[in-house]
Amino acid sequence: MSDERESAGDVPEPNGKAAGVKKSALPKRFYKEVAVSGDGGRSGLLLDGKPVRTPGKALLSVPTKTLAEAIAAEWRAQGEHIDPRTMPLTKLANSAIDGVEGRTGAVVDDIMAHARADLLCYRASGPDGLLAAQAKHWDPIIDWAKDALKAPLTRAEGIVHVAQPEASMAAIRKAFEGLDAFTLAALHVMTSLTGSALLALAVLKKRLDPDAAWNAAHVDEDFQIGQWGEDAEAKDRREGRKRDFDSAARTLQLSGS
Repeated sequence: MSDERESAGDVPEPNGKAAGVKKSALPKRFYKEVAVSGDGGRSGLLLDGKPVRTPGKALLSVPTKTLAEAIAAEWRAQGEHIDPRTMPLTKLANSAIDGVEGRTGAVVDDIMAHARADLLCYRASGPDGLLAAQAKHWDPIIDWAKDALKAPLTRAEGIVHVAQPEASMAAIRKAFEGLDAFTLAALHVMTSLTGSALLALAVLKKRLDPDAAWNAAHVDEDFQIGQWGEDAEAKDRREGRKRDFDSAARTLQLSGS
């Protein structure tokens, strides 16, 4: 065994479907003790006294001890086998270190691609119940963006793309620039899952709590469920996305964002 442990992110993600994956397909737990270490203002993870590395071979090191302790709890909770699906904070930390650090500009670019076609700007043509729900959940955030971010946005009916004012896009981009890799990684996850950079920013700025942001992102889906019901497979997919969203929101909180 190497002197340094590789993170759970190095373990291939199970590719089974909703029925799950047999435990025999998962790697066996190879450690007994999990501890948190301090290093230059950041905190790392030790397995049997040896530092953990990300899939990209960087040290798994996070901005705060509280986040490191939460990640350590995921490792302590593993049983006979290691299941990466139960370690969302570890997964996000790996992404921040391997995928965001050193390339924050590209990550902001990707978030801004969502901002240019933000979910909250595209309204249905009907029925009235859906229009009312969209207005209730979305209009306050559009108004907040105009007042707090100095980013007035154009609303459209339907799905045909509408160009947003460049000054507004610059103002929104400014809100993301300069953020640390862990904050950006969390916001990128939240933006991708909701289709809205504005909702991710509203959580960061504490304009919305995470549950309110999640509910706002699913106004259309919830309206359809109210009309036609929800099938089990769609429910499972949504619950999985919600777990990832909640983990991103928790990373924001624990990293001091």
